[in-house]
Formats: sequence, structure tokens, C-alpha cells
Amino acid sequence: MNARGWSKFNIASVVLGFAFLYLPIVLLIIFSFNESKLVTVWAGFSTKWYAQAFANQGLMDAAWVTIRVAFVSASIATVLGTLAAMALARRTAFPGRLLFSGMIYAPLVMPEVITGLSLLLLFVAVDLDRGMTTVTLAHITFSMCFVAVVVQARLAGFDRSLEEAALDLGATPARAFFSVTLPLIAPAVAAGWMLAFTLSLDDLVIAQFNSGPGATTLPMKIFSQVRLGVTPEINAICTILVAIVSVGVIVSSIALKRQEVQRQRAQRLAAQA
Repeated sequence: MNARGWSKFNIASVVLGFAFLYLPIVLLIIFSFNESKLVTVWAGFSTKWYAQAFANQGLMDAAWVTIRVAFVSASIATVLGTLAAMALARRTAFPGRLLFSGMIYAPLVMPEVITGLSLLLLFVAVDLDRGMTTVTLAHITFSMCFVAVVVQARLAGFDRSLEEAALDLGATPARAFFSVTLPLIAPAVAAGWMLAFTLSLDDLVIAQFNSGPGATTLPMKIFSQVRLGVTPEINAICTILVAIVSVGVIVSSIALKRQEVQRQRAQRLAAQA
């Protein structure tokens, strides 16, 4: 095998790996269009289960709760994550920086069970009833670190001379941030928001610990129904959820790729100047 070639073993490994990861999802999507109530027996093409899923009030209520929690938590996590990234990228040495960065990035490696249980104990300690508020706070906690990672990566290659020029021309630090810095890091901020949104959208474990009456999310609803048996309606809802998450991931990837292209272009122009 040459340096650029692939052996049969490598090809087989890649095919088997992708099949193991994505074949169950593909089968779920296919059987969501199945005419039969039996989720493992193909009886013809039909979209009736999507109509029945949208007519299921319990599923729709859970979906509405999920969307609201995801939107609010992603928006707040984006603001907090961006500020944290600014602090870590611009202040390379300040008292407690190591502790601060460790606390920001801890949810990245912390098991979701530990995160969910610790947040539950916190809410019980402060006597905060579980519901929409606790689920939203929990999702902000674990998704903020992902936003910080994305934005900090963009700030690592940011040309601060642009900010300094704005300050020299009389702009206040706040105006320089909103007029110069934020537009340039906007793709990373948008990618961070999409990532936080999709993570909140399909979270089950943390929401399970911190939800309450009237705050049942769609993953929780699906999980409770699957325990009684998989139905075609569940396949339809899961297919829609996979589509939304896939769109979010694709949009985030495109935004990050465009950001990298713009950064490389700016570096080439600066080198030519």
C-alpha cells in the first residue's frame, strides 16, 4: 500500500465503523415511513405516522417545552460563554485563572449523571422547585463550556490591532467590542449558539434529574414511551429530531469553516501589506 492508498483492511474497518454508528439511525428513518404498525416489518411507504405524531398532544407539549428550554438556555449560554472566552483569551494571567478555566471546561469531561445529580442537590439545597427554570439553568451550565471553547478558538487568531485602532479613534471599550470585535467573531458565536441549542435539544440525563411537573422535555417523553414499546410515531418524532440536530451541526460546521477561511484570508492580506 502506498502512502496515499487504502488497504482492504482499512476500507473494511471504516465501512464497518460507519455502519455500526449510522445504520441504526438509517433504519429508524426508513421505518418512520412504514405503513405497518410493526416497526420491524415493512408494509409500504406512508407518512401517516408523522401526521399522527403531530396530532399527539403529549408529544407536541413536550416538543414545545424542549424548544423553549433550548432557545433560552442556548442564548444565555452564548452570552456567558462568550464573556468567559474573552476573559480567558485576553487575560492570560489573573488570580484564579487556572481555577476559572477548570470550572468552565469541567462539564466537557464530567459524566452527565454527575452533572445532573450535583445540580439537583444544589436546587434542593436552595429550595428551588424543579420545573422549567431548573431545566433551563441546568442546560445553561453544561452547554456554556462548549460556547466558550468555540469562541476562544476564534479569539486565539484575532488581530487585536483592529480593536486598538478603534480605541485610538475615540471608541469606548464597549463600543469597540460591539462595533469591531463582535462582528468579526460573529460566526464563532453563531456556531456556539447552534451547538448549545442542539445539545439542549437532545439532552435526556440532565433534564431527567432536574425537570418537574409541566417541564417534560421531548427526549424524556420519548424515553418514557419507548419503555412500553417502540411505535411508528416515536420513529417519526426521532427522525424529525435527528433532522433538526443534523441541520444545527451542519450550520455550525459551515460557520466555523467560513470563519477559518476569513481568518486565513486576513492573515494573507496582512502579510502582503
